[in-house]
Amino acid sequence: MNKQYKTENAKNVINLQKLIESISLYTNYNPPLENLTIKNLNLLYTKAQNVLKEVEEKRSANKNAISIRQEKHNILKKTSTRIINQLEILELTEDVLAEAKHLNRLIQGETKKTILSSHRSYTQLADNFAKLIHLLTSISTYNPNLTELKLETLKDLHISLVESTKKVNQTETAFSTKLIERNAVLYKNGTSLYSTAQNVKKYVKNIYGATSPEYQNITKIRFIANL
Repeated sequence: MNKQYKTENAKNVINLQKLIESISLYTNYNPPLENLTIKNLNLLYTKAQNVLKEVEEKRSANKNAISIRQEKHNILKKTSTRIINQLEILELTEDVLAEAKHLNRLIQGETKKTILSSHRSYTQLADNFAKLIHLLTSISTYNPNLTELKLETLKDLHISLVESTKKVNQTETAFSTKLIERNAVLYKNGTSLYSTAQNVKKYVKNIYGATSPEYQNITKIRFIANL
């Protein structure tokens, strides 16, 4: 979502408040529709404020989850390289070492099959790391002194990789759901902020006239339709 869209959403909410402040001074403002009353306009304003705040909270949670996932996978790449360095000093068969190096290349993203931009690829990276761990368990001489290269530590890293992708998926779903709710409140139905603001203007125009100062005052308050 672009910055302009976010700004226009906020402007629409601010301008609803301006509209409410203006019509609150109009003594003849007594709409026949409940959703156009001052009371309900204030409720709509509060609702719109809250949904924009919640969208940003969900957006931040998703960005944070993505950042954590990337950090975990950066650790994975470095760890995988160190594992290969450890294996190269052991007396392994060519086939075993070749398999380990192949899995490392997949983890490093050195093959066309690994596309880091997709959720699936992060799952594949974790799967390849699990395969590398499984291979290490079959190597009796793999017994590093470094804690970060020990099998239990590697298994914990694998779990954290899986959980980081799960968290990204969860926060992304929550963010997308909240965006749908925001669009409904601001734009998507007859009682949305945008539609309601237009109907308020029409009502004021009807009771005061198109050339009246009352209508001319509020017609300057702009509302942007869903971009």
